[in-house]
Amino acid sequence: MIIYRNRPNLTIGFHGCDESVRNQLVNNPNFVKSSQETYDWLGNGFYLWENNYERAFQWAKDKQERKTLTTPSVVGVVYLLDNCLDLTDATFINLLPDYYELLKEDLKISGKTLPQNKDLPKDQYHDLILRELDCAVIEYLHQKIEEKITKDTVKHGFSPLTPFDTIRGIFTEGGPVYEGAGIQSKNHIQVCIRNLNCIKGFFIPREETPFP
Repeated sequence: MIIYRNRPNLTIGFHGCDESVRNQLVNNPNFVKSSQETYDWLGNGFYLWENNYERAFQWAKDKQERKTLTTPSVVGVVYLLDNCLDLTDATFINLLPDYYELLKEDLKISGKTLPQNKDLPKDQYHDLILRELDCAVIEYLHQKIEEKITKDTVKHGFSPLTPFDTIRGIFTEGGPVYEGAGIQSKNHIQVCIRNLNCIKGFFIPREETPFP
């Protein structure tokens, strides 16, 4: 329902990065770099893990092993989801097939190939780490919203669609936590912030102290 569309509450998330990036975001929070990679899982924007420090730190450590950062670190983020393309909500999930079909048709007309999601080499769990198809569909959706070209907006409860501030999705990856498990070792909720005004501040996470 439209009246429950926005997510107005402040939320805490964590962004894995190099220590220098963490310090820069804390000391100069007006300079935020959005990711523009073609394989971004939720399209272009600033990425964080919803209330998941450990997963953010593990991601940074993985980047260190691949020699793409020097000192793994985590910065805390206080943010609003606001007008969110929430892919845990059927209302928003049901938008994607329409835009996938529109994208496929546009690419066919122009003689281009539809992108595909891909595994990384040696990925035994087939986690489809390179989400080029998903990224393309989500970016195409936003492109059409900006062009005010929407399809069946009344059917989806939007009249008309407005640009989404954030995107949120649940992801399962990493293989089962034990034999036969349905729970995977790297399950997480990821958030992509397109409208950087949704970020209210950055902080250096503190360590827990004994209480009482």
